[in-house]
Amino acid sequence: MSWRTIVVSKSAKLDYQMGYMVVRQEETTKIFLNEISTVILETTAVSITGTLMCELIKNKIKVVFCDEKRNPSSELVPYYGSHDTSAKIRNQIAWSDEIKATVWTEIVTEKIRKQKDLLERVCKYEEAMLLQSYIEEIQYGDSTNREGHAAKVYFNALFGKDFTRTSDCNINAALNYGYSIVLSSFTREIAANGYITQIGLFHDNMFNQFNLASDLMEPFRPIVDETVYDMELSTFEKKEKMELVNILNQSVCINDRSEYVNNAIKIYCRSIFDALGDKDISMIKFYSL
Repeated sequence: MSWRTIVVSKSAKLDYQMGYMVVRQEETTKIFLNEISTVILETTAVSITGTLMCELIKNKIKVVFCDEKRNPSSELVPYYGSHDTSAKIRNQIAWSDEIKATVWTEIVTEKIRKQKDLLERVCKYEEAMLLQSYIEEIQYGDSTNREGHAAKVYFNALFGKDFTRTSDCNINAALNYGYSIVLSSFTREIAANGYITQIGLFHDNMFNQFNLASDLMEPFRPIVDETVYDMELSTFEKKEKMELVNILNQSVCINDRSEYVNNAIKIYCRSIFDALGDKDISMIKFYSL
């Protein structure tokens, strides 16, 4: 089972050798491909061979490229993630509006529930009670936008009344970095299961390459939020970024087992696809802490 997240943060040459990714720096390190789930190239001073890129794709290893500011900017997404990709895409296109809205309602409800649970853990009980009322008010497809109302209450409770998700600050930089790491894991799983990321359940932005991943990741956002809340963000540098990358190695409970977040994403995604295919939302498996 793949579990390693490899972060390359300084000048290096990456190539492939007999089942290993070879990282050539002052010292040479070899990492067995079967152990790797994600590679993050945090610096632009990296060269990577075409052979290695092909092997990473074959092994369904997510590769995230960062820009000159060391922020995630792009990733490798394979054309074909499953032997029956064509059939999966036809099924995806045929998902009815009814089942998509039903699944989306479950996802939004769970997201707000996770937000409420986090507010309780940090002793924001009044705001947590308000989010509970939003959960009880959610309608089919979240037609009254309880998600949006909950988000405002939630972020103001965590980060202060003056905080907005559009402001230029270390908190938002950390949140965006963490979300992008989690999003990359969801795009990996969607592609690995034979679906395409552009066609979502609720998100439908023509400029968003990852509409479906943006939908499915929603209940996992509070894991990032709690990590950022616990940080002292006078600066947002390598140490803080590594804490966010390590989110994928945190343990959660799903399907009555303790799993790393990275593996929980796999289990959750497959359960969502099963629920969509069988039109049965009871098949969805959410994590708990």
